Amino acid sequence: MKNYFEFEKLGTNYRTEIMAGVTTFLAMAYILFVNPAILGQTGMPQGSVFTATALAAAIGSMVMGIVAKYPVALAPGMGLNAFFTFGVVLGYGIPWQTAIAGVLVSGTALVLLTMTGIREMIINAIPDDLKMAVGAGIGLFIAFIGLKNAGIVVQDPDTYVTLGDLTDPTVLLAVFGLIVSVVLLTLGVKAGIFYGMVITSIVGMIFKLVPVPEKIIGDIPSLAPTFGQSILHLGDIFSMDMLVIILTFMFVDFFDTAGTLVAVASQAGIMEDGKLPRAGRALCADSSGTVFGAILGTSSTTSYVESTAGVAVGGKSGFTAIVTALCFLLALPFSPLLSVVTSAVTAPALILVGVMMAAQLKHIAWDRFEIAVPAFFTFLMMPLTGSIANGIAFGFIFYPITMLLTGKAKEIHPIMYVLSLIFVSYFLFL
Repeated sequence: MKNYFEFEKLGTNYRTEIMAGVTTFLAMAYILFVNPAILGQTGMPQGSVFTATALAAAIGSMVMGIVAKYPVALAPGMGLNAFFTFGVVLGYGIPWQTAIAGVLVSGTALVLLTMTGIREMIINAIPDDLKMAVGAGIGLFIAFIGLKNAGIVVQDPDTYVTLGDLTDPTVLLAVFGLIVSVVLLTLGVKAGIFYGMVITSIVGMIFKLVPVPEKIIGDIPSLAPTFGQSILHLGDIFSMDMLVIILTFMFVDFFDTAGTLVAVASQAGIMEDGKLPRAGRALCADSSGTVFGAILGTSSTTSYVESTAGVAVGGKSGFTAIVTALCFLLALPFSPLLSVVTSAVTAPALILVGVMMAAQLKHIAWDRFEIAVPAFFTFLMMPLTGSIANGIAFGFIFYPITMLLTGKAKEIHPIMYVLSLIFVSYFLFL
């Protein structure tokens, strides 16, 4: 096992990888409850979606860990589930069974693109500076999510966002967790984020800010209402509306995954000459997760930026993802225990991971204006628009423009021209 995952080469061990896997799980465990709540608004049975979410995350993470050997966990993606519910089902009025069939088709198409090598070729064509900007942008994005979930940052009609109510007990709990984690990390405790989450949960239960589980073991909801519905309704996808929907699923999943993999690989220090090692395997594992998830009965499954929480405590190999997968399986019968993993508990981890990922900004050639402009828009627009794909789009549109105007056309990979045009079309038509 150690040899297969190259522990010695990566400078890791079982204890570190297990801690990392559990930390990643805790950082993304909210999806077990948020995903059913969102998809449930389409008429899908929430119990079935809960089980499908856990199994899709377990299968996807397991494949990623074993095949690609990346410390990246998968689960139904936030944003994609919102588009599925509010854009497709409630917006277009398409039955959820047909929408799930669209998810299955999009995942299958991405698998085929990956197997042909096209997807990996596209990622390798992206210049290193933009890859670093993507990683930093995701860091800002998830830090903003953490601040918002904690209530430290709230909406404001005049300034869009402002400081939240720091006298609110739940907000104070998140601030407490943040301070504890910062102290532990500053003192050199490698698993400071994980321990910070544990301490915050315990304190939250003591002060009745985090619910104390009423029981340890609960029933596992049946998959019967959602399982296989995507296959049964494949014949319903042949319409122009569904074509646009499927392309949108593919587009967002394609570039969100690319950005996440680059960010996690950079954070883990496993990038090789600016490229993703075993990129084809990682991308195929990610796309396969969407296929498995659609069959089980959930929206698009994708790589999670919260995987950086596990990397932050030392996770570097695929064993981290396997541990996370096992945690999702264990969550099925012990679902009542997950009630303690509230946003106040996970928010500090997301914020501090954002701090760590922002360090990638130092690798960008800020003294070259033609590089600084697209890099700036890449990392800035992610948190401002709430979308990793939008940030990538802005940066990739500006990159060929600034490079051409400075006479550096030869440095632009032909694929970047194509991507720029695709992103322009994306903004204009999708």
